[in-house]
Amino acid sequence: MRKFLKISLCTLAAVILIFAVTEASIIIFGISAKPKKSNCIIVLGCAVYGDFPSPFFQERLDRAFELYKNGYAKYIIVCGAKGRGENISEAEAGKRYLVEKGVLPELILKEEKSFSTYENLLYSKKIMKKKGFKSAIIVSNMFHLERAHLIAKKLKINASFSGVYVKQYLHEEYYGFVRESVALWYEILKILASV
Repeated sequence: MRKFLKISLCTLAAVILIFAVTEASIIIFGISAKPKKSNCIIVLGCAVYGDFPSPFFQERLDRAFELYKNGYAKYIIVCGAKGRGENISEAEAGKRYLVEKGVLPELILKEEKSFSTYENLLYSKKIMKKKGFKSAIIVSNMFHLERAHLIAKKLKINASFSGVYVKQYLHEEYYGFVRESVALWYEILKILASV
């Protein structure tokens, strides 16, 4: 019984340590990410409420617009297919939002086939290849960036990153950081399994 308890406590301690190190890595990557001048900005998909971007998606789009206005890139790729409860695709909602802010429609490229971060970047890479783009700034929530970095690296996308933190939705942000720890390890294990 004592041996079982000792093994259980050691296992629990190891899990807590791995979780803490992973969380620290996610936070540090998100905070330290800096955009570099690139050919395009990729806005990773997020929920749409009917026809309008959710608050998290709006923040990502606002960051993309800020980067665009400051001359970081000429083109913006907005990602995301039409999900459950959405009247239009995430990419279409993102494009409409950016056009209203003053971005020329022809400078916004829609990626409307994806349902995951991996697909966001996979299909965006195809758009980049078609357009001859060599580099991108990937925009998402801070907690999402390290996993996006792993996927971009796997897909050989030359990318820098820019993250948002939505202060008015602290509960959702905290949940995102916790959930992302599991998602990051899932991505790492997938990459290791494919080697």
